[in-house]
Amino acid sequence: MSLLAKIAEIEAEMARTQKNKATSNHLGLLKARLAKMRRELITPKGGSGGGTGEGFDVAKTGDARIGFVGFPSVGKSTLLSNLAGVYSEVAAYEFTTLTTVPGVIRYKGAKIQLLDLPGIIEGAKDGKGRGRQVIAVARTCNLILIVLDVLKPLGHKKLIEHELEGFGIRLNKQPPNIGFKKKDKGGINFTVTCPQNELDGDAVKSILAEYKIHNADITLRSDSTADDLIDVVEGNRVYIPCIYVLNKIDQISIEELDIIYKVPHCVPISAHSRWNFDDLLEKMWDYLHLVRIYTKPKGQLPDYTSPVVLPTEHTAVEDFCLKIHKSLLKELKYALVWGASVKHNPQKVGKDHVMEDEDVIQLVKK
Repeated sequence: MSLLAKIAEIEAEMARTQKNKATSNHLGLLKARLAKMRRELITPKGGSGGGTGEGFDVAKTGDARIGFVGFPSVGKSTLLSNLAGVYSEVAAYEFTTLTTVPGVIRYKGAKIQLLDLPGIIEGAKDGKGRGRQVIAVARTCNLILIVLDVLKPLGHKKLIEHELEGFGIRLNKQPPNIGFKKKDKGGINFTVTCPQNELDGDAVKSILAEYKIHNADITLRSDSTADDLIDVVEGNRVYIPCIYVLNKIDQISIEELDIIYKVPHCVPISAHSRWNFDDLLEKMWDYLHLVRIYTKPKGQLPDYTSPVVLPTEHTAVEDFCLKIHKSLLKELKYALVWGASVKHNPQKVGKDHVMEDEDVIQLVKK
């Protein structure tokens, strides 16, 4: 029996099981089994699998990486070529793009790499089409743009989300607040810090037993579901922000456009007529969470043209030095910082000082 058949069987069983307190443990078990099989699909067992697709993953350049995911013929290539000025072959038939086409834009001083990924079809997570490689590249992005055709958005949106979820990509979500620590002995130690609706001790034990884990500390710090626990145990999930880009708005009325504007995480554009690109770029910048740090050589004015761009969670002076060159840290005596993160300008700070957007820094060497 192939993996796909087993997965289909489990999905069928889950669909026909009623959801109530008595069956919640059983459903949790099935979910865990499903997650394990999905993982085997993504990373096939055995040594050298057939080599990866030619020219698929692209070297990571710039400060951030954005992937365009969508069905064939929704305008991903047109969007890329109009945003970045890169020529990605465009035609009116499906599957024009067959490999990843990279492009780079400069926005607010940051270099952002855009990847035009080939169209995804249903069943990509089960290895249909080039889906597996496409989604593997999507896992490495800092932001995913799901490009949808405005005339048939919702069906496509659900399908693509389902494909990405099956690959361990979680869109616009925070990692679940669950502490999980394996031990050598001592059984399963289960603690709860707030009331739970779905999980109890038995459910947790049955899910962990499916993974052959019999000794662990589990702490639930928020109201969690069985899926959250499985995500934490699997440990290979990536949490990526996502923007839904509704293309081809030149084909709908103003009233429909007003409704679309109220949907969260959505930007309506027209790639062909280049409408609303500035809104899209602004939203991309918000979701990427980047911080610009300007440099100032001694005795000169700060250089506002080319900032050093860091991710929001790593903005200490130490991270800034490592981004330029790792030898800088050894030579660093202290740094002078101007900007929002200090009490007075300039302030003398050490390597642990955390900077904010558009600060100016001057490094003083030993």
